[in-house]
Formats: sequence, structure tokens, C-alpha cells
Amino acid sequence: MQRDQVVVVKLGTSVLTGGTDKLDKAHMVELVRQCCELKKQGHQVILVSSGAVAAGREQLLKPCGRTLIDKQMLAAIGQGQLIHIWQSLFALYGVNVGQMLLTRADVDDRERYLNARDTLNALLNYDVVPIINENDAVATSEIKVGDNDNLSALVAILANADKLLLLTDQQGLFTSDPRTDINATLIDEVTHINDELRQLAGGSGTNLGTGGMATKLQAADIARRAGVEVIIAKGADENVILKCMSEQLPGTRFLKLTAPKDGRKKWLLAGPKSSGQILIDAGAVHALQSKGASLLAKGITRAIGEFERGDLINLIDVNHQIIARGLTRFSHLEINKIKGAHSNQISQLLDYDSGVEVLHRDDMVVL
Repeated sequence: MQRDQVVVVKLGTSVLTGGTDKLDKAHMVELVRQCCELKKQGHQVILVSSGAVAAGREQLLKPCGRTLIDKQMLAAIGQGQLIHIWQSLFALYGVNVGQMLLTRADVDDRERYLNARDTLNALLNYDVVPIINENDAVATSEIKVGDNDNLSALVAILANADKLLLLTDQQGLFTSDPRTDINATLIDEVTHINDELRQLAGGSGTNLGTGGMATKLQAADIARRAGVEVIIAKGADENVILKCMSEQLPGTRFLKLTAPKDGRKKWLLAGPKSSGQILIDAGAVHALQSKGASLLAKGITRAIGEFERGDLINLIDVNHQIIARGLTRFSHLEINKIKGAHSNQISQLLDYDSGVEVLHRDDMVVL
């Protein structure tokens, strides 16, 4: 067994409630026992825990709606209760925990991203288990990550983790929906995520949480590009966390890809949502993927959407597959003026000199 790994364990609402409308504290004890066993083996553990809204609903003891305001109110009530339960359960094993509440804004902004990373690393260095959730009590749609699957992938990048365990109410990714197809078979290992695989990922199996298999696939794609192995497994299975670290691997394993070594490029993977897209030709795709080149105007077909200098954008090929993402040095209006042009023509087309690289390789990560 490998030693001294950083492991992010994401626990969905369905895992923490057992499909009921209340937290299953008996099962939470069992999950804590496994996490503490990992720590005894020399690993570092981070929990990304859903369940604040469910805990709030349980505490309120009266019917409540499902609007954004209602959920924020329930999260405000339940978050304190949730962390108290985790604190009490880990204390049984003499382990301290620390709470971190994040929003998309904490990841989008480079300085806040670094601050969050430093706090996370400090907790791990002091042998504290970080317990992370989205700050649902204040997050609006504009600053929400949206679900704890994708949040856990961003946390895995923040922590430079080795493994991300996405524990859910399903055994993993199947060839079809196992709830409706008795012939569905479990996919043991995934080396490449494509459109066909995305179509296999159906909706949420429960109305208790916000993440279905589709969001888990998104999270797996983000994390594996940053060099993190991802496993989707059933959270109710016996010793599931320990088995994910052993040869008895349950669920679906997503093999990691070669990660960028530059911390800033890892931030580009985890960072702000893309503001737009640039369509590039086959020659530019080859130059980016095979030569590690910067993107020049000559290889651009057109800009899609509206964005300004410094915005994070995606580069796509003719099949609309994302090739790379990075910080653009030109706005969408400027790009549509210089697309297809040679580098020595740019200053004449724009009437000013802004350099020749549209995306410099230092500000870009090739996917």
C-alpha cells in the first residue's frame, strides 16, 4: 500500500442521510473511523462534506420551502450543527478538525486562492482534518461552485492531493442507468472522458442533493487533469474508504493525467469560469499540443462570446472540443480584427502594439 498520500473524501447528502431526511450519525461514525484509520497509516485526509441544508431542515422541525432563500436559511442553521457533529465524532479518536467554507470567488481570485491553499496546508501540517463545504448561507448563483462534487475537485487541486474519493449512492459509473436497465454493468476504469461517456452520466438519483453522476464526471475530469486519481464508489459499502486505498478497489477509477508542474497553471485548471472561447485551426492545435507553443493570431478562426484582456477563455477546435484554457491578451473585438493575420500585421490592424501572442504559453494550460 502506498504511504503518505493526501486523500480528499467527498461525502454527498445521500451518503450522510442514507436516503432519509435526517443525518445518519451511525454511518457518519463509521466514515470517521475509516478516515482515522487512513491517518494511522500515514495518509492526510480532507473531507468535503455536504449535509448542511439537511442538518438545518432536521433542526428546524417545521416544513420549509426549497427556494434559494430557504436553502440559505437552512444552511445557516445546519452548518454549525454539521461541523459540531463532525467535531464530536473525530474527537472520539483524538483527532481535531477545522472548518473551511468556500465560494467560487475564493478560487477565482488568485490571491484568495493562495490564501485558501495556505490555510488548507497549515491545517494538514498541524495534523488537523479540514472539513470543507460551500458557504451556502451567503453564496449566490454568481459565486457558487454549484455542487460539492466540483468543489471537491477544486479542493483536491488546492491541496495537491493524490486521490479524490467521490462517495455517492451509486457503485460507480455504469454502461447505462442501473436503476432502469438490469443489464447495466459497472465501468471499472476510465482512461479517457469523451462525449459518449458523458451521455452515460444521468441525472441525480435523489432529490436530497445537488450533484448527479454528470457533476461527478465533471469533477473527475477537472481533478485528473491536475494529476489526481479519482474514484467514484458507493458510500454505504462496508469499509469503502479503506478499500479505495487498497487492491480491493470498488467503483470506477479515473486514471490521472500528467499534471502541470507550475502552480499558476494548476490555478488555471481550478480557477475562474471561462468568459468566452477562441476557435482555432488544426495547425494551431498541433502547435499547442505537440510543440508547447503560444497561440498566435494566424491560427485563430474567430472569437466566440464577449471577453476582455486578462479574462480566462477556452480554446476549441473545429469539433468544439476544448484544447486549452488560459488568460487572453486581447479582447474578443481585437481578436476578430486580427484573426488569421501574421504577427507583423497586428499593430497595423489595431493601430497600436499589444504584442503578438494572443495567449502566451506561460498563461495557458493545454488540456
